Amino acid sequence: MPTVVMVGGGQLARMTHQAAIALGQSLRVLAASPDESAAQVARDVVLGRHDDLDALRKAASGSTVLTFDHEHVPPQHLETLISEGVNVQPPPAALIHAQDKLIMRRRLEAIGAPVPPFAEVQSVADAEKFAETHGYPFVLKATRGGYDGKGVWIVDNAAELEKLVTESLAAGTTLLAEEKVNMRRELSAMVARSPLGQGATWPVVETVQRNGVCAVVMAPAPALADSTAAQAQQLALRIAETLGVTGCLAVELFETEDGRILVNELAMRPHNSGHWTMDGAVTSQFEQHIRATLDYPLGDTSPTAPVTVMANILGADNPPTMSMDERVHHLCARMPEAKVHLYGKGERPGRKLGHVNVRGTGTGSHHDAEYVHQVREKAEMAAHWLIHAVWTDGWDPHSGH
Repeated sequence: MPTVVMVGGGQLARMTHQAAIALGQSLRVLAASPDESAAQVARDVVLGRHDDLDALRKAASGSTVLTFDHEHVPPQHLETLISEGVNVQPPPAALIHAQDKLIMRRRLEAIGAPVPPFAEVQSVADAEKFAETHGYPFVLKATRGGYDGKGVWIVDNAAELEKLVTESLAAGTTLLAEEKVNMRRELSAMVARSPLGQGATWPVVETVQRNGVCAVVMAPAPALADSTAAQAQQLALRIAETLGVTGCLAVELFETEDGRILVNELAMRPHNSGHWTMDGAVTSQFEQHIRATLDYPLGDTSPTAPVTVMANILGADNPPTMSMDERVHHLCARMPEAKVHLYGKGERPGRKLGHVNVRGTGTGSHHDAEYVHQVREKAEMAAHWLIHAVWTDGWDPHSGH
């Protein structure tokens, strides 16, 4: 059977490993330490850094395909591996658009994809010129390395501009400025594409961010017009084809107050906005990523419920004394329909410890606000319990009411 190598030992690799098992695959993981999420469960683990060419070579030895659970591998290392005969999916020529936001913005603009107005910032004067044209507040981003709200700043005035730009450039951080979008909500269009060119799309979802971190995903996006959903799916497929993406691609989108959609970010791997597919779609994003990188025919992406809601389990500022095992025990007793996915991580504030998926039952619809609210409330209640060991409705697990 094929050997799939995933660079990175985090939760995305852990869940990809679960999907690989069902397909009879051997997932080899390049992890920085044996304590990482995927390294805890995979049999074939190579310890090493993603930016160490020798570690990459060791992991890739004898593999069928090499893929990623993050985008931070140096492109020159991947080009070297390809020259040595390694099958890298997605290839570095595509991956660079998820590694560098300025390269991504310029390429998307060149192919006619809708993006917010932006500009490269090499000096305070560059940022001041952008502010003169587009006004305050505007968004300042590190072009590389930012995630979960890190490397993103809202600039409200000239004093903040000078301080942020000066400090960032002095630290060697390359920057771009973007217009702050008058946004109704954030969406995500997840697609997959194989090297042969087959594509598949899941329903477009709504993502809810808290403190820059994805907290809730609703699939399909509530009350999203069918025409807008189709537009987003076709846009994501076009981006995947034009950039040469293989495997999963998440196209994070802004839906503006006037009904337009704009591309925010790209992720060329399984993504937090696709975790709902583990329980809410015929084929999960993790299985699909394996299929796509191996050039297998892609799986059915149909939803298995009218609405599925994912809620992230994010570490509390003050973790409860009750063990996670006991919290899971009580959740299973009260909400047997909740599907829990834990990542094997120690608790610390804000850390992604896992997620909960809850599927809607019956004949509801994502266009029915009350139905969506009920499913979302269950998912968020379950996640809150696992985070804090407190039921938001005051329920006492020992008395049963």
